[in-house]
Amino acid sequence: MTLRMPAEWAPHEAVWIGFPHMAEEWGGGIDAARRDVAAFANAVHDGGRGEEVRLVVNDPHQADLAAALVDPGVKILIESLGDIWLRDTGPIIAGSGAARRARNFEFNWWGEKFVMPGDREVGAALAAASELPIDNLDWVLEGGGIDVDGAGLGVTTEECLLNANRNRTLTREDIAARLRGSLGIDRLLWLGNGLVGDHTDGHVDNLARFVGEGRLALPVAAGDDDPNAAIYADARTRTKAFGGIDIVDLPSPGRVEIDGEIAAASYMNFYIGNTAVVVPTYGVPNDTAAVDALAALFPDRRAVGVPARGIIVGGGSFHCSSQQVPC
Repeated sequence: MTLRMPAEWAPHEAVWIGFPHMAEEWGGGIDAARRDVAAFANAVHDGGRGEEVRLVVNDPHQADLAAALVDPGVKILIESLGDIWLRDTGPIIAGSGAARRARNFEFNWWGEKFVMPGDREVGAALAAASELPIDNLDWVLEGGGIDVDGAGLGVTTEECLLNANRNRTLTREDIAARLRGSLGIDRLLWLGNGLVGDHTDGHVDNLARFVGEGRLALPVAAGDDDPNAAIYADARTRTKAFGGIDIVDLPSPGRVEIDGEIAAASYMNFYIGNTAVVVPTYGVPNDTAAVDALAALFPDRRAVGVPARGIIVGGGSFHCSSQQVPC
């Protein structure tokens, strides 16, 4: 029987979150990155009302640093950790209840661009620590490259999944078939490119996210200098042409620069927890509007904005650093 990847709003047993430990990856700002990640973990934990948070750290020293920043109820798990982006290096859980299985895909450091020890081993280690049966799959897929509505519909980008630096011999049809077999994705919406400045080659979780069955949130450009205006417009055109999807508008933070470079800043990198929707914020005018929009979409959860300018220096945000464990 084919197992389906649950939607992110389905109940979670826990969430894994990576904790920064390699100072050279953060341009001298690792302390700010650690504070952002800790604030994210605390928001998901939600004073014990949310899901179990398993903050993954690289060694006992990092465990001490993390413990000083997070709430007492946040669990700290020591594993060999490369980069913190567990959305991509951690396993993807398919199925629910006793039928759950950890799908552990091949990982090639985003097309061999950012090679770090521990990245290719952490997925199996996390699955084993959670006592989940594991399936090692022989093709490259990062969790940030897909999103699902839990009812068989998925979304991705051509820039990422069709990139020659991932699965050179696989066609569009091959990839769709493999997603169907491994994650239960029956219908796949192909968007074009991801955001400007995205080092992952266009991960979709920075561009388009499901917020309900058949409901896809897409950004609206913020002014004439929004570097992603054309990308947003193309995503909207493709979604309308696909048909059968309700488009929901979310604001864009617009042009966000870090040290003079355009950052792949997006409110789409929100995380849907059991009791909270955590939204990255950037100190720009649309921050409040983005949090309010997600609060309206998830009235059964608390929407909270958490500063993300520290974590984005490393190339990602809160959704990128996390991977949920559905019940």
